[in-house]
Amino acid sequence: MIDPFGRTVSYLRVSVTDRCDFRCVYCMAEDMTFLPKADVLSLEELERLCGAFIDLGVRKLRLTGGEPLVRKNVMSLVRGLSRRLGNGLEELTLTTNGSQLAKHAAELAAWGVKRLNVSLDTLDRDKFRTITRWGDLDQVLRGLEAARKAGIHIKINAVALKGVNDMEFDALIRWSHGLGMDLVFIEVMPMGEIGETRLDQYLPLSAVRTDLAQRWTLHESDYSTGGPARYATIAETGGRIGFITPLTHNFCESCNRVRLTCTGTLYMCLGQEDAADLRAPLRASESDELLIAAVHEAIGRKPKGHDFIIDRRHTGPAVPRHMSVTGG
Repeated sequence: MIDPFGRTVSYLRVSVTDRCDFRCVYCMAEDMTFLPKADVLSLEELERLCGAFIDLGVRKLRLTGGEPLVRKNVMSLVRGLSRRLGNGLEELTLTTNGSQLAKHAAELAAWGVKRLNVSLDTLDRDKFRTITRWGDLDQVLRGLEAARKAGIHIKINAVALKGVNDMEFDALIRWSHGLGMDLVFIEVMPMGEIGETRLDQYLPLSAVRTDLAQRWTLHESDYSTGGPARYATIAETGGRIGFITPLTHNFCESCNRVRLTCTGTLYMCLGQEDAADLRAPLRASESDELLIAAVHEAIGRKPKGHDFIIDRRHTGPAVPRHMSVTGG
C-alpha cells in the first residue's frame, strides 16, 4: 500500500473498543457517551479486517482503545492474530492503561506480544486518581510487574501536562529506566471536547527537552519502533526517552500508519476527519475483493499531514472525535 506521497503503509492501529475504565482529563469528558454495542464489529470481523491488511502489506499491528483489555473476550482476537506472526505479520502489540495487565500479561506473552505501551503520567497516587478520574495507580503498577515478569518489554507513555506533572519528569526517568523501561513524552492532542481548555494543559516538548538537558546528558538516537517518537539516550541511565510532538514538530513526513475503529471506519490520518467505511464491503461479501478495493481507494486519499493547532485563537478541538474513538 503506497499513499499519494510515496509513503508505504505498513502499520495498522486498531481500536477494538471506544470504552475505557479511566476518564483521563486530556482524553475524555467525565460523562462520556459511548458507541452502541450494535455498531461495533464482532471480534471475528475485526480479525478478518486485520488479516486483509496483513495480506496488503501491514507488518506491525497495534491493538488500542479506549482500553483494549476491557473488551469482552479480546484475548480471542489476540490469539487469532498471533497466528499471522511470521506469516506476513512481524509484530503484534498493544497500547493499554495497565489496569487489566495483571490478569492478561502472561497470556499476552504466550500469544507472541513482546512489547506494550502503557500510559502512565504520574507516580503520585492522588495525582494519578485526579488525572484518570477513576484510576488506581497500585493496580497499574501490579500490571506492569506482571508484564515484566512475563518477559514483555514496556514503554511508558506520559502526556506532558503543564502545572500537573511537569515537576515529575526526572522522577519518571529514574523510575522507568531503573526498571528497564523506555519513557516517551507526548504533547496533549486537541481531539474531542473534554470539558477543559487544552491550552491550559499544553506543554511544548521543545521546552521539556531543553529543561531536561540541563540535568541529563541526552544523545540523539536513530532507534525507532515504527511510530512517531524521536528518541534520545540518557548517558546517566543508559535508557531511552522519546518525544512525540504533534504540535511543535509534526511527525507526518514519514507516516506509515492508518487507524481502524471498532466500527470498521478507517482513518487515514489521526488529525483529519476524512475516513472510509470498511464495514459495508466487509459485510457485503465473504470474499475480500470489495474490501481490498475499498482499502486501496482510501489509501489513495491519505493526506500529507495533520493540522493540529493550539493557541489563544484555537482553544477548541482540532477534530471533534475523541482519541478513544480512533485509538492511540
